[in-house]
Amino acid sequence: MSSNPDSLSQFDISEHEKDKLVGEVIRYILFKTEQGSGCPVKREELTQLITGKNYKQRNLPAFVINEAKSKLSSIFGYEMRELQRSRATQSQQFADATKSYIIVSQLPPDTYRKFVEDKNSSHLTGFTFIVIGIIHLAGGKVTEENLWHHLKRLGLHENDENHPNFGNAKQTLETLVQQRYLQKEKVNGPEGNIVHYELAERALDGAIYERIKEFVTQIVQKDVNSFEADN
Repeated sequence: MSSNPDSLSQFDISEHEKDKLVGEVIRYILFKTEQGSGCPVKREELTQLITGKNYKQRNLPAFVINEAKSKLSSIFGYEMRELQRSRATQSQQFADATKSYIIVSQLPPDTYRKFVEDKNSSHLTGFTFIVIGIIHLAGGKVTEENLWHHLKRLGLHENDENHPNFGNAKQTLETLVQQRYLQKEKVNGPEGNIVHYELAERALDGAIYERIKEFVTQIVQKDVNSFEADN
């Protein structure tokens, strides 16, 4: 897809230079997503990647990132979705610093599961849904102690460093924070520091949130059916 020459003229760069920058942004976000286990890529990283090539035009990063979004969708079948921390202040500078991106497949769910999904990581997907489901049922926020209380009932203990599926249990939970499914906060109280987990922007994404609600509804209905059968 070629850009409007008038769009490029405002940045004093050629079509070739633009394509090179767009390609570097696409390679970077695909590589970082793979290496970082799906953790979001910060906007400031992409901005530095562009401006580090001695391009100092103020609006160039936004232009290149938008071009990368378009090509990721049309060529690779990924949506490059922007996340922004829910607790951003009114400061525009702070808001920009907290923006990040994830890539989401645009393939139909059945096709994705058949041809793309890594079956070796399905247990991590299940863990993610379980944790988000627990916090969802708790009203969107839960203490660390209460969360581990529920996870222990499923056979996962916070001090377990060699779980057959998850390895270090605490680190697996921390990965959900890094991936922006969860937000972690320490609160000072009369009994010392209490850690809370709450749903972050990725867990509150419309499509994911609907899947979580459907998952929780199925579990609750299963329990109701079991109770009725026993009585």
